This record gives sequence, structure tokens and C-alpha cells, in this order.
Amino acid sequence: MATCEVCGNDYDMSFEVHSQGAVHVFDSFECAITKMAPVCEHCGCRIVGHGAEYNGRWYCCAHCARESGAKSIVDREVSAVGGR
Repeated sequence: MATCEVCGNDYDMSFEVHSQGAVHVFDSFECAITKMAPVCEHCGCRIVGHGAEYNGRWYCCAHCARESGAKSIVDREVSAVGGR
């Protein structure tokens, strides 16, 4: 058993995350996300997906990046066929 570094739970199904030379121990994905996921610079939510980076700042989506000045970032390319 190992103790979660976020909540302190001593849990028999804890797991390790190896990142940038460090080893972290968690009892749940929720605790892992709380500790390791970056925070969106615009809305403050945790970035669980790929996110968007602009000028060294991270955003959860293209909308938040655009709201913060990254006008060229899009979620997907607009299709020439179908007008979407």
C-alpha cells in the first residue's frame, strides 16, 4: 500500500505517475489531475485533454485561447464543402 500525495489516503490500489524525473503516488485519477493537470489561463478549469498553448500560456480549448488574444487558434479547420 502507498499513500496518495494529494489526499493522504493509504490505499492498496494506489498507482505511480512518472513525470520529468519525479515519481508521484495517487489513489485516484481525480487526485492525479488535481496535482498534475495545468489550469486554463482563461476559465480556470483543469486541462485534462490536449489543451492549447499560446505565448507560453495554456488554455483548455480554442475558445478560451481566443478570448485571451490567440485569434488564430481554432478547434478544427472549417470545411470548404458544406460551409462548416
